[in-house]
Amino acid sequence: MKKAFLAAALLAFVLAGCGSSYDNKSGSYTNGGSGYYATQDASYSAGFDADYDFGYESSEAYENTSAESGSDVRAGRKLIRTVNLQVETMDFDSLLSYLENRTQELGGYVESLNSYNGSSYNSTSYSGSGYRNNRTASLTLRIPKNNLDSFLVQVAENSNITSRSEREVDVTLDYVDLDSHKAVLLAEQERLLSFLEQAETVEEMIMLESRLSEVRYQIESMERQLRTYDNQIEYSTVYLDITEVVELTPVPVKQPTTWERISNGFMDSLKNIGKGFREFFVWFIVTLPYLVLFAVIILVIVLFTVLGVKKGAAKRKKRAEAFMRQQQEYMKQMQQNRQLSGQNVQTGQNAQIGQAQAVQNGAQPSAPNAQTMQAAPQSTQSPAQGSQTGQGGSNE
Repeated sequence: MKKAFLAAALLAFVLAGCGSSYDNKSGSYTNGGSGYYATQDASYSAGFDADYDFGYESSEAYENTSAESGSDVRAGRKLIRTVNLQVETMDFDSLLSYLENRTQELGGYVESLNSYNGSSYNSTSYSGSGYRNNRTASLTLRIPKNNLDSFLVQVAENSNITSRSEREVDVTLDYVDLDSHKAVLLAEQERLLSFLEQAETVEEMIMLESRLSEVRYQIESMERQLRTYDNQIEYSTVYLDITEVVELTPVPVKQPTTWERISNGFMDSLKNIGKGFREFFVWFIVTLPYLVLFAVIILVIVLFTVLGVKKGAAKRKKRAEAFMRQQQEYMKQMQQNRQLSGQNVQTGQNAQIGQAQAVQNGAQPSAPNAQTMQAAPQSTQSPAQGSQTGQGGSNE
């Protein structure tokens, strides 16, 4: 009878273990089997008291108790609080150091820190929006929940908050259910250990150890999730973004009137003009070496251009003078040729007159001079040929 009872109890535990499962994502322990939590087997009831208290407290009862506790509805609840802040500062290094030190003083810690100091040469220059270039920081801070409100007040006092959002998640029901299921598994672990001491066969020991391993794994998973919940509940998370500016963004207290808008706009325009002159002066001084270098390069280019133009003009002048000399020489040669041609024509006319006079006097006309006969048709040639003929006649 003892062996039969032990075998029946082992069978009931195995069936309960096969039908129960733990969902790590949802953090809940579900019963999909045939009745470890829903029914009580007769053999199991024979060895254990049916009214055994496993320490389970329903989430509905916990919720009703918390709702009736009084005016403070937050008392006793498991709340995860998250805050997102975007702030401006004119002293980046001081604010960043203050936040780190203050977090440690309040019992918290810096979970992550990303700081960007800018990589451009003009990282401190003024832009139209009033921001410096690329000097920012992003922090993830974990602050004890009791000190969170005072920390937020201190951040507001030491910086200009431009954006703020808060989120609070109530995980009371999940936490209570998870803790209750953990208590049930711990009780089952104790019973499995007691059965393991009473086991007489190898098969019984293997079955008990297999179920005991599953129960321990589920307990460890629940404890890990409970620790995560405890950390998120006890230490609120603050996501803080810091931006360095040259002028803080004003926070309007009331709606300005028309004249206030005009005066404020006029003063802003004057400030922008002054800032523009100042930034131009700074830019001019900073870029002065580059301007000098560009001026030297431009001056060298201009000098080479002027010298090239002068050399080209001198060459053109020399060619023009040479051409004019050639023209003058050509004109002189043409005049000489014309004079020689005129002398030859005059000589031929004189010869003809002499022959005519000789005919009149009864003398035989002599044959005309060969040179005279040749000179007459040559006078009708081109100027160039005439110049050659004239030169030949002069040589003769």
